[in-house]
Amino acid sequence: MSKTINFPAKFIERIEQDLPSDLSLASFKAICQQPMRKSIRVNTLKTSISNFLDIAKHNQWQLTPIPWCEAGFWIEREDQSISLGNSAEHMAGLFYIQEASSMLPVSALFHCFQADEDSLLLDAAAAPGSKTTQLAASLQGKGAIVANEYSASRVKILSANLLRCGVINTAITHFSAEVFGTWMPEKFDAILLDAPCSGEGTLRKDPQALENWSEQHVTTIAALQADLLESALHALKPNGIVVYSTCTLNQQENQQVIAAVSKKYPSHFEAINLNQLFAGCEQAITKEGYLHVWPQRFDSEGFFVAALRKSEQSMPAEPINKRIKPFAYQQAATKQTKAVEQHFVKSFGIQLPTSHSVFNKGDDYWLLPNSFLAVKDEMRFERVGLKLAEGFKQGFRSSHDAITALGHLITKNSVELDQQQAHEFYQGKDIAYPNNNKGEVALVYNGQVIGLGKWIRNKIKNSYPRELVKDKGLR
Repeated sequence: MSKTINFPAKFIERIEQDLPSDLSLASFKAICQQPMRKSIRVNTLKTSISNFLDIAKHNQWQLTPIPWCEAGFWIEREDQSISLGNSAEHMAGLFYIQEASSMLPVSALFHCFQADEDSLLLDAAAAPGSKTTQLAASLQGKGAIVANEYSASRVKILSANLLRCGVINTAITHFSAEVFGTWMPEKFDAILLDAPCSGEGTLRKDPQALENWSEQHVTTIAALQADLLESALHALKPNGIVVYSTCTLNQQENQQVIAAVSKKYPSHFEAINLNQLFAGCEQAITKEGYLHVWPQRFDSEGFFVAALRKSEQSMPAEPINKRIKPFAYQQAATKQTKAVEQHFVKSFGIQLPTSHSVFNKGDDYWLLPNSFLAVKDEMRFERVGLKLAEGFKQGFRSSHDAITALGHLITKNSVELDQQQAHEFYQGKDIAYPNNNKGEVALVYNGQVIGLGKWIRNKIKNSYPRELVKDKGLR
């Protein structure tokens, strides 16, 4: 169904000025009235693309590859009685519902950047988590990501999506991204700055996006974007990569922001031409080598993406006096580390990854990425890594998050649930399952670990976190 959008006269005037010569205003208005194509990204932290294609075929989902993201697909389903977000595959974290154009920034970053085991990345505006989870999938366990979100209400959403997707190498912060340039100067190998913007490219998804649009708002937010980009460049190591992106269309928030920062720092960074990013991208390349995607170009949202390489020349930041509370996690003693490692080996056959170290936070045991540890005292972190277990005098109680995130490493003590049992599991109910076993057990549905239980007589006691319980269960 088409949607009615009221285009402000000044907005249309600016669009006409910025539109490439081969695109028309009529085609822009027409595409904005059309519904978005639904798209998803396979989460390769939990499944392979080939395996997911088999799942899609079984579910009678029609997938069309997205040219700029190997794991991205447009999806069509004849049976839409169950929303994608309530499907078993989504609840298990096998895919992320993500607009196709929003996959471009991370694809551009890894087109220009080769990560290693010690890489430290920053996602400066991370919620709800689509690009952070895409970063993590691209890293495949290497390095660490600082995922920052300014909005307090969105930090919880970010954390939930990271856990659902099995991401274990992140540290969450809650600041305005402007602080990173002074608090963590030259600490990051690569930075993704998907900047807050006027959202002009999102009209197909949000027809109300223009209700508060004004030229003054564009000017105000462009000034903020320039501050954020300048801060990101300060936080970036020499020779590091920053990708600057927005989901808006005007040049004032895109090309002109980069030009303004370049004028202030004329020899400190250069653009990387993205003309080889994917087949057909030359249609959207600007003279500077940026991607300026208009919605009618690829039948998507509008998006802007620029990749910038910092020079070898440092950008000294003004020193600040930090007052930071001590890091909330303490490195576990050797004896404690061995004990929790043995617990996971004995209970599930899981060998904890050597790229991480065990830390304590109260009675809880956490797995923290080693490449993060060098910056653990630089600022306050809300949550780091993966909660492994709660410690008791008699042993450990594993966490739901650990079992689902490390499920691919499980070699024993797991049971496959049928559809009704999985349905009851998501409702938070205990599961009738006669057996003489004892201890914890990993619960599997359709070959994917979905949670944790404990054998008690003739049932499995449900350990699904209360905040995740769905009254309607599996739909």
